[in-house]
Amino acid sequence: MPECDEGAVSVIIPARNEEANIARVVRSVASQEGVREILVVDDQSSDGTPAILEGLKRQRPVRRWRRVESLPAGWTGKAHALAMGAREAAGDWLLFTDADTEHRPGSLKALLERAERDSADLLSVSPGQRVLTWWEKSVIPLVYAHLARLYRFEDVSNPESAAAAANGQYLLIRREAYERAGGHEAVRAEILEDVELARRVKAAGGRLIFLPGAGWVETRMYASFREMWQGWTKNLYLLYGGRLGRMFRAFAEVALLDLALPMAFFALCLMMALGRASAAMALVAVVIFLAGLGGGGGGNGGGWRPGV
Repeated sequence: MPECDEGAVSVIIPARNEEANIARVVRSVASQEGVREILVVDDQSSDGTPAILEGLKRQRPVRRWRRVESLPAGWTGKAHALAMGAREAAGDWLLFTDADTEHRPGSLKALLERAERDSADLLSVSPGQRVLTWWEKSVIPLVYAHLARLYRFEDVSNPESAAAAANGQYLLIRREAYERAGGHEAVRAEILEDVELARRVKAAGGRLIFLPGAGWVETRMYASFREMWQGWTKNLYLLYGGRLGRMFRAFAEVALLDLALPMAFFALCLMMALGRASAAMALVAVVIFLAGLGGGGGGNGGGWRPGV
């Protein structure tokens, strides 16, 4: 693992039953330029994660790993694991990243340089999403089209906007800003601790940068349809402040603009190609096409996008 000067990055990885992923993420991080140390916090894993971490420690990519034996009252497991790692970290920058991510070569150097150049206090990216099954390919793009409308990169990154968000799969933050915002202790009961931490950083006057990250980091969040359903329904419900009506209206809009209108447009195009469409139907096709262009919330530089 590359050794760096004082002020480099401490990488903190929370892990719970991640035997399928932990070696990959640790090795992909260990190869990065700018890493001072890697700290893995094992959140009471019951699979082979601890044994794998012991092996990685002997190979020296993991500087330290700690096991959570019990969860204090009032904390979520992930926030507690991240707080434990942050307390032991020595770097001036902290990178919180999930165990199911894989970091591309050179990603940390490029993103740290971007953060330093733009005087950012917190930089987060939305990783590219590996979609291998039909249900991932059907659902994940729809979810990310929805997120593109909810959290736009340019709004979050604009100091004049109140919009704040971050993706905990890759969250790079100055220690100074982390402590000023209260760290994970201040968001200890939050399921979406990443978004809440970003809000606290921005509210305290910190600068956020939020970027599409498929070129730097990849992840496959869920290995089964059941996991995906439970994860996204919970997260989206919370992202909309627990307001089911607002969430369902947003999804209806996404379904209309991103599915129904394109399907209607292509159906009319097919009819015209077969000579079965009138001039009026051709006009309807043009109107549908223009409506789709006007309604697409993602656009150039929109919101979170999957790297499919």
